[in-house]
Formats: sequence, C-alpha cells, structure tokens
Amino acid sequence: MVEPIFDYQFRIIIIGNSTVGKSSLLKYFTDGRFAEVSDPTVGVDFFARLLQVEDGTRIKLQLWDTAGQERKSFENVPVWMNEAKSHIEPHRAVFILVGCKLDLKDQREVSSEEAARFANFNEMPFVETSAKTGENVEEAFRIVGQEIYNRVQLGEYSIHDGWDGVKAGYRRAGRDYGLVEAEAARTTCC
Repeated sequence: MVEPIFDYQFRIIIIGNSTVGKSSLLKYFTDGRFAEVSDPTVGVDFFARLLQVEDGTRIKLQLWDTAGQERKSFENVPVWMNEAKSHIEPHRAVFILVGCKLDLKDQREVSSEEAARFANFNEMPFVETSAKTGENVEEAFRIVGQEIYNRVQLGEYSIHDGWDGVKAGYRRAGRDYGLVEAEAARTTCC
C-alpha cells in the first residue's frame, strides 16, 4: 500500500501589519533560509509545507501570506483579530501571537511581558521568532498546526466537501466526518 503524502490539509492565514516580518517568517519556514531583501506582499502569496504533529499525523499547511496595511504593528493586533473573527463567525479561529525579528532586540518596541499578557488575556499562545536565525520559526507553526489538529480530533472542526479551511488528505478522504463546518486558522504576526 502506498503511504499518503498527508493526512490533513489546514489553511493558515498570516495576518498583520506591513513590514512586521510575515513574508520572511514564511520564507524561512518553507525554504529554510532568510531573504535579505523582501519585496512587500501585494495581495496574497501562497506557500505550503508538510508538518508532523505529536502522534505522527502528517499535515499539509497551506500558508497564505497577506499584504499588511498599517505600520503600528502591536496596537493593531486586536483590529486584525476582530476582522478575522468577523469573516468566520460563528466558528472559533485558532490564533497565535508571533513576535518577529527577535534578532533585533535592541530595536524592540514591545516587551515580551506585554506581548505575553496580551496573548494570555486573549487565550492564545505567544512565541517570539527570528527569520534571520531561524529561532522558534518551526515552533510557531508546530503550535498552530497541533492546535488545529487537536480541534479536529475533538470534533470541534469537521471535514466536509465545499470548505477549504480543513481538508482530509488521501488517507482520510471518503470517511464520514459529519456536517459541522470548520474554520480557517489565523496566525497573527506582529
């Protein structure tokens, strides 16, 4: 029997302000390298990568890199979250607060403690990353991928035809997963 390429596919949408490091984070996660020069994203760029969760299940992450709007990153996280929530209601998105550019500590404008308090208040994980050094890049996507998978396993998200946020892979296709609609995961990046 041929092994499937992946068991599930999850759509991850990276949201946040311009120049906060969304594209660099995705470039490092998908290509394993830092882009010294990064053109601003216009519209949406697409990436993909396989990830294995704790029980060995293979997940294809379909990554959407959106164009940012404003330049005050941390202050606008609630705005980005509310906008994302409004597009998927009544479902509950998976959010993770990702602090980028950890390698530029001397230019920090938001303390780790302030970001952690915000994440804790909004009941989401928080991780600081550096696309330049690779620090915690893999961890950020592992956390969000695992949380979406956990929700699938608990029945909070189900898989059905016509919705692209969570899909079955080759091995999972054809099984009955009910009719409850799932939602896309959103990663908030600042």
